Amino acid sequence: MGTSKRLAKQVGKQVARAAAQQRKPPPGNGDWLTGMAMGPGGTRGYHLFRPHVELAAGEKMPLMVMLHGCGQTGRDFAASTRMNRIAAREGFMVLYPEQDRLHHPQGCWNWYDTRSGHADREAATLMTAVDQVSLLYPIDRERVAVAGLSAGAGMAALLATRYPTRFKAVAMHSGVAPGAARSSATAIGAMSGRRVPLVPAVAVGKAFGAAVVGASLPPMLVLHGDRDAVVAASNATNAAAVWATACGARPAAERLLQRGKRYPARVTDFRRSGRVCVTLYQVESLGHAWSGGASRLAFSDAGGPDASKLVWAFVARAFRMLPPSKS
Repeated sequence: MGTSKRLAKQVGKQVARAAAQQRKPPPGNGDWLTGMAMGPGGTRGYHLFRPHVELAAGEKMPLMVMLHGCGQTGRDFAASTRMNRIAAREGFMVLYPEQDRLHHPQGCWNWYDTRSGHADREAATLMTAVDQVSLLYPIDRERVAVAGLSAGAGMAALLATRYPTRFKAVAMHSGVAPGAARSSATAIGAMSGRRVPLVPAVAVGKAFGAAVVGASLPPMLVLHGDRDAVVAASNATNAAAVWATACGARPAAERLLQRGKRYPARVTDFRRSGRVCVTLYQVESLGHAWSGGASRLAFSDAGGPDASKLVWAFVARAFRMLPPSKS
């Protein structure tokens, strides 16, 4: 009995430490706010990072929506990507929605389950969170972007295809190509690279959703490691190709990016009328992890190019292309 009590006490302490760690704000000069959104897919919690930035009267900040991968929480993703530090420096807010384990036991976003409508209901709930924080805080609705890792990347692409006018840029890191899966069974095949997306030039409504027909897709940044053993690296080229086809963009010559001792990356831009619609980063030696993320954290590899900096640079460039805000 004494041994059992000691083990129970040790487990209790470990659980308490883990809970305390999740409540601790991740690094970043700003406020770590907690909220809850209710939508067609049920209730989801979220965190919002609000940087300590002085705003002029009527001024509003851009919003970056960050969607974590399986086995992560919103706080985990913030700590790994260190996006809050960039937000504090550049002056934008960051929304970290969090998957409820009741809706998925591994904490994955249901990006693939479009056949049953589950994915679309979950996407609608995430949009409720975006709308909620946009009402509560000084956020510029015309400058909103979304990025995600793994399952979060799949959901980011789904949001951009279901709500193409709401997002001005989208970034997929280590995700499955849009339109490659419509159920849990097909998702497994897509993750292993055995399924490719439908060609949107032939069936854009079926592959991407009716909202895309007649609308302009936001520019997409695709990042993927060539040693990803969870989501096949072929998904990166498929994602870039299907998005570029939908946008009518053509690839430019591939170039090599090498910065210091970080892993090299092969980079391809897809352009239409001189504007970049898709940028593809294929990172050498990177597994299923956020490139350039904080060391010693799960799904994070400090050796790769800094994906957070790349994402924000891509998003900021897309924002600069917009007409002046009327808000």
